[in-house]
Amino acid sequence: MTKTDHILLLAGTFEARQLAKQLSARFRGSRLTASFAGVVKDLPDLDVPTRTGGFGGVAGLSSFLCAERVTLVIDATHPFAAQMSRNAADACAALQLPLIRLERPVWTSLPGDTWRHFDTMQAASRALPQGARAFLAVGRKEIRHFTPRDDVYGLARMIEAPPQPLPAGWDLVLQRPSQSAFEEADLLRNHGITHVVTKNSGGGRAYAKIEAARRLKLPVFVIDRPQLPEAETAADIEGILEKARFLTDQTGS
Repeated sequence: MTKTDHILLLAGTFEARQLAKQLSARFRGSRLTASFAGVVKDLPDLDVPTRTGGFGGVAGLSSFLCAERVTLVIDATHPFAAQMSRNAADACAALQLPLIRLERPVWTSLPGDTWRHFDTMQAASRALPQGARAFLAVGRKEIRHFTPRDDVYGLARMIEAPPQPLPAGWDLVLQRPSQSAFEEADLLRNHGITHVVTKNSGGGRAYAKIEAARRLKLPVFVIDRPQLPEAETAADIEGILEKARFLTDQTGS
């Protein structure tokens, strides 16, 4: 790549933070811009130029890519940020720009686990039995699909408070997931949890709750990932960097 090249990093995950550092170090001749959707206010400082907020759909993103002369897009958004990933795929395809998407390996059940898979939050909410005490690791926007269930108890964990109040008697924990299965098991045990509800986010940083549910022999309601367009993908940071380096070599040849 030349000094005029510009990498757009669609951020929003822990891996994106690491990528920002690695890309800055490995592609010193290129511009790097990180973009956050702005859903969470407490954003990390990536020590690179950063923009916050939506682009305005495929058309807005395409305009940004052209105006900023972006030559490579790296999609390191959350696996459930489906609309952003779809917009990125469509815009890059239209402009014939290379796109690399981070796709963490999905979580899979082990022998002895009791998992139920759902396509939507609504389906998972409806399936909770009356009187269930559910640990809801679904995010601040998606919690609204569960709040109508006034016949169950909910323990909701998220980084920032949801826009609407939770039902009376529910509990809210404002923190990032622990990486300790022992701590997660204590949390579930102390609140008398009978069901764990989670997105299949994949990766290792939020897996401890799955291990905790396994230790406590709790059923897990898993919301499966949305379908995304085909794209060049990598399962981890090193994979992204390797593919980016390959594209660099191809561009410079």
